[in-house]
Amino acid sequence: MQSDLRGRDLIGDLDFSKEEVETILDVAWDLKRKRALGEPHAYLRDKVLAMLFFFSSTRTRGSFEAGMAQLGGHAAFVESRTTQISHGDTEREMGEIFGRYFDGIAIRHVDWGIGNRYLNLVAEASRVPVLNMQCEIYHPHQCLADIMTIMEKKGRDLRGRKMVVSWAYASSYLKPISVPQSLILQMPRFGLDVVLAHPPEFKLMPDIMDQAQEQARKFKTGFEVVDDMEEAFKDADIIYAKSWGPLLTTHDPEEGKAIQDKYESWITDARKMALAKDDAIYMHPLPADRDIEVTSEVMDGPNSVVFDEAENRMHAQKAVMALTMR
Repeated sequence: MQSDLRGRDLIGDLDFSKEEVETILDVAWDLKRKRALGEPHAYLRDKVLAMLFFFSSTRTRGSFEAGMAQLGGHAAFVESRTTQISHGDTEREMGEIFGRYFDGIAIRHVDWGIGNRYLNLVAEASRVPVLNMQCEIYHPHQCLADIMTIMEKKGRDLRGRKMVVSWAYASSYLKPISVPQSLILQMPRFGLDVVLAHPPEFKLMPDIMDQAQEQARKFKTGFEVVDDMEEAFKDADIIYAKSWGPLLTTHDPEEGKAIQDKYESWITDARKMALAKDDAIYMHPLPADRDIEVTSEVMDGPNSVVFDEAENRMHAQKAVMALTMR
């Protein structure tokens, strides 16, 4: 166990080593047990977390707020449009000032080419940990909840298990690519053979792909890319299928929507799930476009773990906060 993560930022998935992620998971399970038994665990009494949102949220806001309260602290919700950021408060000001008011700064900023840089510049100026609630490149806390959920369902020894990270069609906005990128970086470290499936226009960032391949080589796991959803699903243990925008192809919303609409057949339905193993689990970070991205039959079915996965956001984030904000 890596016992001292005090003061550390978590912005990218590889900021913490595999051993440090294992420490987070151990603490998350302990906090989940304490929550279930009603045992007090106010490790962050009198601590305050600033939550700065440039992008709307359901699970992220709810899980961080509830988690801080259960740890004995307080989370202050700050919507960027209610601040003076548009009137001159730079990343330096936010890091310096919020770093003096608060004991941690959590930020969600997914604007392409802006969000990740913003988080890193705030972190450079801050004397307290900066936690990434999602940027355009990474969604590390979602990924921690995902690996926690996979281990609860499939055991801690995941070597030889096949995990599909697949694009899926959605009719709504062009969603960020940060979730699949975090998954392909983190999952090979835990022994999973990852198959990434997407249409040609929905590629991920080349640097992230190179790092994912490097992690797969380092941990001696499989990493394959295919352009056929059904081929990917065959004999899979874990199906993680969600939409993301063709952001490396175009940033134009109308052009992106036209590209996206060519692939309406990329829906997770019972027929495709039948291609996976009988006990395969279906995962999604939510929100999902019901009966467009995934059928209700699958999302509400016996193979779906999406609500356990959503709950684990809170437990995993509590572990990160308890370890970094002490």
